Amino acid sequence: MKNPVIVATICIYIVIMAAISFLGSKKSKNMSDFTVGGRNAGAWMSAFSYGTAYFSAVMFIGYAGGTGWQYGIWGVLPGIGNAIIGSLFAWLVLAKRTRTVTRERGITSMPQLFDKSFGSRGLKLFSAIVIFVFLVPYSASVYKGLTSVCSVLLDLPEMVCMIIIAAASAIIVVAGGYIAALRADFVQGLVMLAGVIALIVAVLNSKDGASANMQSIVEKTKALNLSSTQHLGLWATVLMTSFGTWGLPQMVHKYYGIRDDKEVKRGTVISTVFALVVAGGGYFIGSLSRLFYDNLDSFPNQSTDYLIPNMLKDANIHSILVGVILVLLIAASVSTLSSITITASSTFTMDIVQDRFIKDKSKDISVLTKGVCFAFVVISFLIAWLGEGTPILDMMSYSWGIISGSFLAPYAVSLYWKKITKAGAWTSVLGGFITALPPLAAKLVGSDIKLGSLGEIHKLGPHFACLAMIVSFVLLFAVSALTQKKVVEE
Repeated sequence: MKNPVIVATICIYIVIMAAISFLGSKKSKNMSDFTVGGRNAGAWMSAFSYGTAYFSAVMFIGYAGGTGWQYGIWGVLPGIGNAIIGSLFAWLVLAKRTRTVTRERGITSMPQLFDKSFGSRGLKLFSAIVIFVFLVPYSASVYKGLTSVCSVLLDLPEMVCMIIIAAASAIIVVAGGYIAALRADFVQGLVMLAGVIALIVAVLNSKDGASANMQSIVEKTKALNLSSTQHLGLWATVLMTSFGTWGLPQMVHKYYGIRDDKEVKRGTVISTVFALVVAGGGYFIGSLSRLFYDNLDSFPNQSTDYLIPNMLKDANIHSILVGVILVLLIAASVSTLSSITITASSTFTMDIVQDRFIKDKSKDISVLTKGVCFAFVVISFLIAWLGEGTPILDMMSYSWGIISGSFLAPYAVSLYWKKITKAGAWTSVLGGFITALPPLAAKLVGSDIKLGSLGEIHKLGPHFACLAMIVSFVLLFAVSALTQKKVVEE
């Protein structure tokens, strides 16, 4: 590394996380502790865990840089949407009902919710497979979010940085499970809040000063002369990253362990404020990217993934703050990886292995789950390594689109409407799944097919994600109404 201060800052962070993991391991004695922590989490822990799972280096590096470059100051809108729709509205609509339903029915995963709500083991199996498979590219995108930072700000090879974050997330999850992850998320959330505020001040006051910079970015945004197609892309990103979280199992999972309804109310406020500072601040920093650069010619593959790292480098930020920012990015990434890993791995072991292959359902499978967690970390690492050249935003939008497009409607509606039929649930899930697939399919086959003026299909993950969520809701209500009427007539 270039600076011993940076090394020291990161080392302190690693020591703290290791200590939290060790202490958490003593309280993670069975599968229930490992997955929902005894359902006794307070508002601060739950809200910070939700926020740190929501925002990782993918947001700070991939989305913030990409939207800021494309839309100028309008690039801050996804951050505002994340706070209002993805946090405030999500907690108001989903948190209390999810906590109540899952506690009453002894549910610890989204596939179990589908099984008990719709009476379909087949849907339980399908959803478990989709969650495990498509959380892998989501996890891989987190690794990629840090590699661009390492290549610009540090002397470490990108591979070494990915190994560090993989090791950190594996230690937290395998050693302590949900309880350790909650505690780690709280500490990492504090780091993220402090880091984002410091970063905003540092970047905004660089170059010509805050007032001149704001005036300049407004003028540069006007000069972009955004077309209707670009505005559509912007709002697709806002909606996907905001409403999309409503159907992500690792986000929904945060509601399961909340202690009581009073903590839900407090958590709603805390989560919203956290998102407004972290997401709003992160996207705001990205929206200033055109103050620093006129083109992307100097970046590898002309990728916007390198905008934020180079901004930090060219803003002449003090090495101590650089160390804090790197810890911020590592903390955000580790917390997100921990949430994804616990959700994907526990779903795999409980809803596939135990449900299908273990006769004694009372047998504790926490050790097996920890092994799957480790394997999931390794697989995600390999996908990130082998997926060189795939933009962060694309990798994440594929996962969000397919998972949220498939599961948001049946999950959210089932909390309030009891007339969903098995046929309605299946049609909703499959309709959303199929609708969200084209961008990923086009990327895998290397197709450059365009969808009119919107551009190449493999770059339209947010568009198809939003469409998938709409299709899923329409099919859920329509098919449930038709099949419900048929049942009544018979």
